[in-house]
Amino acid sequence: MKKEHPTSFSFAKVYCKIFGHELRVSKNITNHVHEYKCSNCGMEMTDTADGFLARLTPKFKETNAYLAKIHRRRKRVFLAKAS
Repeated sequence: MKKEHPTSFSFAKVYCKIFGHELRVSKNITNHVHEYKCSNCGMEMTDTADGFLARLTPKFKETNAYLAKIHRRRKRVFLAKAS
């Protein structure tokens, strides 16, 4: 029986290490915060408070979900007042 390594070899990961990731926006959290996903290897990243990119960890996912909730609520209130 063949043992599976926790970090299996992938040509996509090698390609990204050599040439860099091809990040595409996967989710708009607010007008300034987005979640990105590499189209080659599938790595997920997000914007940080500093304006840099960081890996999308469970903590960042939780934070982004909360930011999106606040953004939707504020947008809804703003549109209601504008009407």
